[in-house]
Amino acid sequence: MKSALETLSPTRVKMTVEVPFEELKPSLDAAFKHIGEHIQVPGFRKGKVPARIIEQRVGRAAVLEEAVNNALPQFYGQALEEHAVRPLGQPEISDLSVPMSDGDDFSFVVEVDKRPELELPDFSDIELTVDEVKVDDADIQERLDALRARFGTLVGVDRAVQDGDFVSIDLSAEVDGEEVDSVKGVSYEVGSGNMLEGLDEALVGMSADETKQFTAPLAGGDRAGQQAECTVTVTAVKERELPELDDEFAQLASEFDTLDELRADVARAAENEKKFGQGVEARDKLLDVMLERVDVPVPDGVVESEIHSHLEQEGRLEDDEHRAEVDESTRKALKTQLLLDAVAEREEVQVGQQELIEFLVMTSQQYGMDPNTFAQSIDQEGQIPAMVGEVARRKALAAVLEKVAVKDTAGNVVDLNAAVPGSEDDEDDDQAVEVGEVEAVEVPADEAEQSEVAATDADETAQA
Repeated sequence: MKSALETLSPTRVKMTVEVPFEELKPSLDAAFKHIGEHIQVPGFRKGKVPARIIEQRVGRAAVLEEAVNNALPQFYGQALEEHAVRPLGQPEISDLSVPMSDGDDFSFVVEVDKRPELELPDFSDIELTVDEVKVDDADIQERLDALRARFGTLVGVDRAVQDGDFVSIDLSAEVDGEEVDSVKGVSYEVGSGNMLEGLDEALVGMSADETKQFTAPLAGGDRAGQQAECTVTVTAVKERELPELDDEFAQLASEFDTLDELRADVARAAENEKKFGQGVEARDKLLDVMLERVDVPVPDGVVESEIHSHLEQEGRLEDDEHRAEVDESTRKALKTQLLLDAVAEREEVQVGQQELIEFLVMTSQQYGMDPNTFAQSIDQEGQIPAMVGEVARRKALAAVLEKVAVKDTAGNVVDLNAAVPGSEDDEDDDQAVEVGEVEAVEVPADEAEQSEVAATDADETAQA
């Protein structure tokens, strides 16, 4: 097999592949055998039909189609390996020339988006400034109030609804006079904003057994985004009654005997949370600086595919304003992936088995799934390499973060080792997974818009 590479852009290449008939012949023989096992010809046992008879019965085109579909991924993969091309997205096959007669060569042209080669600078001279850790009485009181709320009780009240109350409601929605959804006896915290837009405003001031109508866009389902006429009826109004903040409460809500001990523990927790916040702030600022310093070209084809998929799922293909927003976030997300993948390779980051397990457990919690069920689902979908790649990117960013100078707004040097997850290398090198083997690119979990860009699957390539 011979192949020639033409670079169309930093993110796209064209390869011309020529395969001698002798190299395609094993695939032709396999195609004849496979077809021969599924047809019956009088005078021949099943599976023993000569190739010339099969060709007469089904036609050479059918044999060539099966042979090419089976062989194309192999030759495409060899061309990728020969030219060290790491693909993104699906290839476009053209100029397919199949051997209509024995001895003719097989050739094709393929265009595919690829990961760009990035020139990474030395990031160790970066200086970051993060907020100073300050824990005041308001921080402590906020945490104590949240703890009290956990042990509070709901008490019915005979008055109009106020912000923060808990109400029982019946709610229905209609579009063009047709009821599209309805619920009864739902408990809702007024002001939480986790149901329909405009519901909180409608509820405030209502009393038990009162009904009100309002207009709101539907939040989900086939009609998501459509304006609906909503009707809400309040059946009960309750307020949260909080326990007194004293030693008795400290014993009820914690392992401590006194309120002073509980308050001190809450202060420590608030300080640790703010220190962790410093790590998150430093990470985000570092990533922004890295993206400013490195020119990361992104393949337009991959971006357009992601945008179309995103908008199609939302039913907003004609929403140009939203398309522009998704375009911007998708490009930034993809640049982030490509940059951190390059850093992971330069830093020779490896992902330990325990690190992967911890990440899967954490991700399963975000989806509200059982960790074992989630892991099995990810494995069945072939997404384990993508998970490994995501952990590697997090470790790569943490590795850079360890090398830069971080100070708070008061000028104090900040040690972020304890605040940034994944900053320490896994000690179990025997169970490590080489990052260079991962050909999938996945957006970090904390990006606003998510994009999945997987390396080309051989079976899908065969169908191109």
